[in-house]
Amino acid sequence: MGKSVCAQLLRARGIPVVDTDDLARELVQPGQPALAEVERVFGPEIVDGAGRLRRDALARRVFADPGARKQLEAILHPRIRQLWRAQSQSWRTQGRALGVVAIPLLFETRAEAELDAVICVACSAAAQHERLEARGWPDQHIEQRIQAQWPIEEKISKSNCVIWTEGSVEIHTAQLDLILRRQ
Repeated sequence: MGKSVCAQLLRARGIPVVDTDDLARELVQPGQPALAEVERVFGPEIVDGAGRLRRDALARRVFADPGARKQLEAILHPRIRQLWRAQSQSWRTQGRALGVVAIPLLFETRAEAELDAVICVACSAAAQHERLEARGWPDQHIEQRIQAQWPIEEKISKSNCVIWTEGSVEIHTAQLDLILRRQ
């Protein structure tokens, strides 16, 4: 959708960003309690010989089985929420006027009520598909992941602002700057 570019643009403007995808990756590093729980629930085959999560194997499983996806979300989402809440509180304590929490599953996790405003970073389904294909994802995995999310139109309708990312980075930047001036 363009979330990573938007996060880079925000950081370049001195605005702190916490990305929940990064938090999720941290939580499943070797030795972390969340990884041990994931391994217990999904089996030892999702961890490699070095103790690292085999993200591809886990993804194949959870995106093919909604029940398995819910199990994984029950393990990770509360921990992720705890971490971004702590970061947000830290920014408040530091007197920061603005901080951004990037949450791809914002509405799906019902986290929007905890935030002051929601900026939806979006593109068309065709552009999203092309971007994921460029990462080497097979069509089946792309469709499974898209199906696991709310339709972009619903996300847009529930957001305060939208950044449409199908144009150039300059257009993306201009949209972001307009939103930041309004804050």
